[in-house]
Formats: sequence, C-alpha cells, structure tokens
Amino acid sequence: MRPRHEDPATPSLAIREVMHPDVIAVRDDMTIQEAAAFLVENQISGAPVEDAEGRLIGVVSYADIARATSEMPRLDAPPDDPELVSQYFSRDWEALREAEELPDPPPPGSGLTVREIMTPELFSVAAEAPVGTAARMMLDAHIHRVLVTEGHKVVGILTTSDLLALLADQGE
Repeated sequence: MRPRHEDPATPSLAIREVMHPDVIAVRDDMTIQEAAAFLVENQISGAPVEDAEGRLIGVVSYADIARATSEMPRLDAPPDDPELVSQYFSRDWEALREAEELPDPPPPGSGLTVREIMTPELFSVAAEAPVGTAARMMLDAHIHRVLVTEGHKVVGILTTSDLLALLADQGE
C-alpha cells in the first residue's frame, strides 16, 4: 500500500459536492425482472430499496440479480406444473402447427422479489464528510454506492462512478 501524503493546506472536498442529489429507489415487492428493467432504463447498476411505507430497507444491484438468477434451476429442466409437462411432453406435439403455440417456459427468477435478493445492509455517510471517507468505506466494504445523509434523511447517493469522474477531472 502506498503511503498517504495529504497537504494540510488543501481543503478536503465534501461528499455533497460530488454526490447525486436525486436518489431513485426500487420497491421491495418488484420482481427481479422489473428491477432489472428499472436499472437498465435508468442506466444505473444498483439502487436503494424501499418498502410500501417508503422506508429504506436495503440495496439491490446487478450483482444481486445475477446471483439470484444463476442459482435458479436450469430452464431445460421439466416444468413442475403437470399441465405444462403434458403440453411439452405429450405425443400431441406433432399436431401443433406453430412453435408459438407451445407455452413459454417461465423466465429465470420468476416469482422472486427484490426483498428476497437485496442486500439488507445500508451504508451511509454524512453529506459534509470528506470524499475520502466514502471512498474508504466503499473499499473496505467492497461496495459500489453509499447513501448520503443529513440527520436521518437521505439527500443523495455517491457511487464508484462518481469517484472515478472526480479522479478523471483532477487529471485534466
């Protein structure tokens, strides 16, 4: 590890100056397909999770979704529903004219909700804390986002992308 050299005359940048003030969250009752679509649509890799009352209860990310879907049974396994089994494995399949007439298999992770796959631990940091505090927290906890708070209220989010942008700006 490299030694740290900080110039006491250089003021630290506060997290407030680099955070995103608009925090968008997913609901805990969303399916993982809905959550994945939400993350893609908003071009983010994770988001805080709220319950029905709007309380923050966790964080969900692409990694959580990938982990949950990779642990699902393979799609080529016979379906559990007896009706689907008979439709897939009956001798009458030859009578079907179009492949579209076969029922679709359930998508990976069907039925799983965000609440079941999210990370329930929330990491937060004060808005006025130095950026280095958040960076150290992210490194130590192996996380990619922290919630920024004032008192008990979330006022923003800071991500690894924000820190990389800050580093890139300093190099110009």
